[in-house]
Amino acid sequence: MFILIRKEDLTSTMSSYLIDQIAGTENITVRPKTEIIEARGSDRLEELVIKDIETGNTTEEKAGALYIFIGAKPFTDWIKMDIIKDSKGFIETGRELKNHDNFSRIWKLERDPYLLETSCAGVFAAGDVRANAMNRVAAAVGEGSMAISFVHKYLAEVK
Repeated sequence: MFILIRKEDLTSTMSSYLIDQIAGTENITVRPKTEIIEARGSDRLEELVIKDIETGNTTEEKAGALYIFIGAKPFTDWIKMDIIKDSKGFIETGRELKNHDNFSRIWKLERDPYLLETSCAGVFAAGDVRANAMNRVAAAVGEGSMAISFVHKYLAEVK
């Protein structure tokens, strides 16, 4: 099993106890400064084309499975609306918004924000991009389902 990372090592993206567990697991090899540039297969994944970032050389590796971990940075810089984020860029939602100085200036509705609602009424956030979220796939899926319910509730009130 391989862990491919674009950086030199895992220290900036992972807790030290997890790094130690990986290092202590014999069948896991960390390959730094690499990235996947192509996934191939007919009816299923069969092969990955892997690029060495420093040299530009590519290799083809047999693969039967692939898990993509996008990291701990939320990448919310593209959001240009009046949406409150924490110091790391994660989007604040729900009642927690009331703890921010800007909230009363931004929020124009009489009601409090719904659980997954951002400081922009009718805009919801779910999963890892949300501040204080449980960073697990199952939690993100559940929050996504909840967000749909809140969207319907919001749309019913603005009719």
